[in-house]
Amino acid sequence: MGNICRSPTAHGVMQHKVNQRGLQDLIEIDSAGTHAYHIGEQSDDRSRRLAAQMGIDMDYIRARKISPDDYHSFDYILAMDAENLALIEHYAPQHHRSHVSLFLQFANQDGSVQGNTVPDPYYGGESGFQRVFDLVDRGCESLFRHILDE
Repeated sequence: MGNICRSPTAHGVMQHKVNQRGLQDLIEIDSAGTHAYHIGEQSDDRSRRLAAQMGIDMDYIRARKISPDDYHSFDYILAMDAENLALIEHYAPQHHRSHVSLFLQFANQDGSVQGNTVPDPYYGGESGFQRVFDLVDRGCESLFRHILDE
């Protein structure tokens, strides 16, 4: 939604995985929200702190809203929940090239997780952020394997 918790966490985790494998020149990652609540702001400090504990830098990520150009620039546009997926599909230009789906679709296919939603941890405690990080980490690994298989 606001691009300060779930999506930037996925952005940071996926970028870390891509960098570890030396594929940063081949795979571009970005995150965006469906609302303009926090444009230009850093991710939630709870997300950044947890990522930093795992050796992942998220300080460079700034919130932004999805744009029509994203649908032509990225192969995948993934939503964290059904509500945001509906908005992403609503904003989509008529003839775009992106695969639009739920982020956990790939983790569901390989059995890494159950369910389709990465819950929004914003109003919860630290355990919610840990849950999101764990889901995102498994989701990124599944997505990464899917991309490599393609």
